[in-house]
Amino acid sequence: MVRASVTAHMSDSSQTRVEAIMSTPLETIQPDATLAEAAKAMRDDDISALLVTTAPPSIVTSTDVLDAVAEGRDPDDLRVEDVMTESVETVPPRLGLNEAAQMMTNFGISHLPVVDDDYLGMVSSTDITAHMA
Repeated sequence: MVRASVTAHMSDSSQTRVEAIMSTPLETIQPDATLAEAAKAMRDDDISALLVTTAPPSIVTSTDVLDAVAEGRDPDDLRVEDVMTESVETVPPRLGLNEAAQMMTNFGISHLPVVDDDYLGMVSSTDITAHMA
């Protein structure tokens, strides 16, 4: 029993799993919601991405909102589905942080929804960096 306790407290990031640092609950938004609604939800929850409830899953990020506004598009008229990234990569909860970080680097992304039989949470590059620091 002591051995399990010691292992659970190891700070070695190669042993740490995504499930240990992911943000929960997973915040979602409908594809037909306005971009203004998405921005408000992200601000209210102090997060930078929302899972869009599509099949396969999509994602809308604060960068998507910022880009749309910078282009002069009205976030009250624009829908999430107009700017979201479709068919995003997902990871299982037991994936190691090093593997998740490598995926983010390879795909040029900053967020990965964590999925088992259901959506569990979200892990971001910021989460991984904070844990490894």
